[in-house]
Amino acid sequence: MHLTNEQIGISILLLRIILGVVFFAHGAQKVTGWFGGYGLASTVGAFKNYMKIPAPLAFVASFTEFIGGIFIIFGFLTRLTALGLLINMIVAIYKVHWKSGFFLSSGEPNKGNGFEYNMTLAVVLLTVILTGAGQFSIDSILRIF
Repeated sequence: MHLTNEQIGISILLLRIILGVVFFAHGAQKVTGWFGGYGLASTVGAFKNYMKIPAPLAFVASFTEFIGGIFIIFGFLTRLTALGLLINMIVAIYKVHWKSGFFLSSGEPNKGNGFEYNMTLAVVLLTVILTGAGQFSIDSILRIF
């Protein structure tokens, strides 16, 4: 089956919307405390105290998810934004999730925060970096990337 350019564009749009919503929601938890999150001060404190990530980088990571999610949804500076989010996921896997193993929920005590989810997001972000935002995007209108 051969896909038309419009079908490919719609596929990339759907991928971007879901990916963007996920990152926006996780960023909103960190920045605003929405969706059951702890807000920016608590997030920065946790990054500093538990992950040994300096406060400025905690701010960058939080706002990259929050604003980056919006940019991905609309397809604005998509490749650059996806690269920033990909770096965020690599750091999350390394600093938080790797030690818990592969599975997000293993049923074992002190396990269940594995890297499968972050790895999946990383691969989807890599796909967006490689494909770009597609024809239904601000990038396409502005002819960016």
